[in-house]
Amino acid sequence: MPNVIVQQGPRSVELKRDLVRRITDAFVDAYQVPADTVSVWIQETPADSWGSGGKLTADK
Repeated sequence: MPNVIVQQGPRSVELKRDLVRRITDAFVDAYQVPADTVSVWIQETPADSWGSGGKLTADK
């Protein structure tokens, strides 16, 4: 059973639905597994709690 963890900043429910569907479809196609065996976990982090290039994402 594939388990996928996506770490990202906050997104709308509509975008997350689409992402989960696309990730699931990719595993179904690549691994030939049933869709109901694919789990996708989305971990959202606020923009003021992560950064890159020496700056908080909230400050960009």
